[in-house]
Amino acid sequence: MCEINEAFVSELRGFLRPEQVMLHAPMCEHTTFKIGGEADYLIFPASVDEAARILRLIARYGIALTILGNGSNVLVLDKGIRGAVVKFNHPMSAVRVEGERIIAGAGALLKDVSAAAAAAGLTGLEFACGIPGSIGGAVFMNAGAYDGEMKNVVAAVRSVTPQGDCRERQAAALDLGYRHSVFQSNGEAICEVTLSLQRGEREAIEEKMADFTARREAKQPLEMPSAGSTFKRPTGYYAGTLIQETGLKGLTVGGAQVSTKHAGFVVNTGTATAADVLQLIREVQHRVKEAHGVELHPEVRILGEEA
Repeated sequence: MCEINEAFVSELRGFLRPEQVMLHAPMCEHTTFKIGGEADYLIFPASVDEAARILRLIARYGIALTILGNGSNVLVLDKGIRGAVVKFNHPMSAVRVEGERIIAGAGALLKDVSAAAAAAGLTGLEFACGIPGSIGGAVFMNAGAYDGEMKNVVAAVRSVTPQGDCRERQAAALDLGYRHSVFQSNGEAICEVTLSLQRGEREAIEEKMADFTARREAKQPLEMPSAGSTFKRPTGYYAGTLIQETGLKGLTVGGAQVSTKHAGFVVNTGTATAADVLQLIREVQHRVKEAHGVELHPEVRILGEEA
């Protein structure tokens, strides 16, 4: 935990509402894993202009910056995150439909954007209906499921650089690949996403979404806190299958467990620390490499400082 810079906070509060700025914020309350120490500053922009102003201020004060979406694909370490976490959630979650395009604030949840697409009779986003993230985070990771991925539907992205300058990129400039985008290296904050979809039959779209939802609920441990799929898919394999074949379902370290429902998920049984999760990840990696000769790499983003 660092000493709070009162001048920085005073400037933030000069143009943000009180609820948009939190100090010493416990990140276990702001991630789907329900794990993590405190962030020195947690800030929620409500517009692209606010995001730009916030990032300019952070840069001027020389404060470390972390960008976060819904917190669904991250593990925050036990000592928390130094500096400022700028989190895009409901204050920037507006969704509007313009013909065959959808424009969504970075904080809009994928399930809500998928529902808006279905209501408008637009197809192409059904795969995302059960992914528990924001659309900004989904672009950042090029999220995908059921043979679909964001790469197939993203037309353009508005972002803000760490210096507070606004940018707009078309799809070809996003470098979208397997769980990868240009935003993982350029440090920019995704603020608004434009999707390009196609006309379809609303009933067929909703049936497809219902099928994906039922399959997800049957196979994944949605009833327990997690960060989604823990490992990236190794070429030629499925991580969950390798882990299951190694006999690791139910393997537990402290409060962290390899899910008994789906071996590709590490879950928080209620008392897990980030240290528990890291130790379990390393043990799974070691045993799978020993048994199958395959290296597993975490898909979950690991943020902050270890205790």
